[in-house]
Amino acid sequence: MVTIRLARIGKKKRPFYRVVVTEKTRPRNGRFVEIVGTYDPLKKPAEVKLNADRIKYWLGCGAQPSDTVRSFLRNQKIA
Repeated sequence: MVTIRLARIGKKKRPFYRVVVTEKTRPRNGRFVEIVGTYDPLKKPAEVKLNADRIKYWLGCGAQPSDTVRSFLRNQKIA
């Protein structure tokens, strides 16, 4: 199953995340299909950038968002 979830790319004590489309069985920072956004929790307020067109495409293909990504989608009124 394909999922939309976070992959951490930040340094130690400096988290930064990519929102990626990947196979559910892959490791958190493993190979992914596509980058569809970023999340920076250190900025006040936290900065979330999402590519709405690509996320809608992947949701239409049957991708399941993680709980955190689902909350981002609700906040930005994408799905």
